[in-house]
Amino acid sequence: MGPPLTESTKSFSDLKLRKAILKSLEQEGYDVPTPIQAESIPHIINGHDLIGCAQTGTGKTAAFSLPILSFLDEDRRSAKPNCPRVLILSPTRELAIQIGESIQTYGRNMKFRHAVIYGGVSQHRQTKALNRGVHLLVATPGRLLDLMNQGFIHLNELEIFVLDEADRMLDMGFLPDLKKIIKTLPDERQSLFFSATMPQKVSQLANSLLVDPIRVEVSPNSSTVENIKQVAYMVPKNKKRDLLLQLLEDSNFGSAIIFTRTKRGADLLATKLHQGKIKAEAIHGNKSQAARQRILNGFKTGKTHILVATDLAARGIDVDGITHVINFDMPQEAEDYVHRIGRTGRAGATGIAVTFCEPGQKRGLRDIERLTESQIEILTNTFQPLQGGANDQDTRTEDELRDPRPQQRRKFQRKEGPTSSPSGERKFKGRPGRKKFNKSSSESSESSFGKPRTKKPFKGKPKRKPKPARRPGK
Repeated sequence: MGPPLTESTKSFSDLKLRKAILKSLEQEGYDVPTPIQAESIPHIINGHDLIGCAQTGTGKTAAFSLPILSFLDEDRRSAKPNCPRVLILSPTRELAIQIGESIQTYGRNMKFRHAVIYGGVSQHRQTKALNRGVHLLVATPGRLLDLMNQGFIHLNELEIFVLDEADRMLDMGFLPDLKKIIKTLPDERQSLFFSATMPQKVSQLANSLLVDPIRVEVSPNSSTVENIKQVAYMVPKNKKRDLLLQLLEDSNFGSAIIFTRTKRGADLLATKLHQGKIKAEAIHGNKSQAARQRILNGFKTGKTHILVATDLAARGIDVDGITHVINFDMPQEAEDYVHRIGRTGRAGATGIAVTFCEPGQKRGLRDIERLTESQIEILTNTFQPLQGGANDQDTRTEDELRDPRPQQRRKFQRKEGPTSSPSGERKFKGRPGRKKFNKSSSESSESSFGKPRTKKPFKGKPKRKPKPARRPGK
């Protein structure tokens, strides 16, 4: 049995985790648990089902991985081929990789085996690890079902099931896959359910999965208000790029994530930043797994400081030291705003969230303030368009490129000069080196051979002659 939940929990040692895990946390410099960790870990150690509702960046991964590793270290057994004891489901490949890296870090002083499986790459290494046997498996739904159908994974001996980022799972359309996976789980198990938001569909899924769960909730405003400065610029759509370039040049940016609404918009914006001599990389679902991993590694190591991303692609980005989050396009839902700005202000650090709000999007800004229970500072856009760089290039927005409209023609104004007569009639100059064309009645009625040009009358299609009637007997 684990320790009871008390308000005096001030360090990880108070949570009675195994010594091997405490040693790893000490090596990483982690002393004090976050609120979601302090409240969740004791209940998980006690074996309860749990609903954890907290935004990204609050330490949810450690909240479930630390007690799970402690459980595996306490009840040591040999790993059985193709039969994991723990399954952690993640909505994206990037997030699955991040969870696997965290588990590797926290369990460095333990003897256990784990694997991370996801689509977009060859399954050979993954199936090889499964055949050898793993204690803990991190997976995305699609690849998990695929390998289950091939007979490489059996969940009949599963002891702990974790569903991470449940709200995003449903947003990405994984509900049918989740139902298929849940049907194969044994009845005797511990289930942990983590989500940043809790809409009705997510609550219904949790009720079908959990038994008498403990609910742990960390309000979104506790993190956003204290650690993240939130500002918004009221800016027309066709001026957002100019404003972004000025902010990136004038502000003290360490590293930043810029959010766009579409994949094409991310590519266009990254290209414009390159033209403005600002190194940036776009990351979204249309890029290959190898390309996405290369971009993420470059962002982690500091090779790239600016990342342009869509909402879904950014779910797996768990990088410390992000100083700014810029909402180049306003999020479609207020909950997405919480996910976005959670990329900065992590682990007690401070961050800045900047939102570009178009004139017709003020209502969305009010919805965000209502959800986060905070007030976003509105800044007046008084910048001057930058000279040179990307501003001399094509400044059309993504929508204008998708649906170009012809520009209005300028009204013709008659001016006195060499190309106009006193009567106001416009005279056209011929091209240099060519003879002047003088229209006359004779020239207009005759060709260069002196013969009148006549049009042959159209006689129409000739009628077909009727076939002769057949004679009888032939």
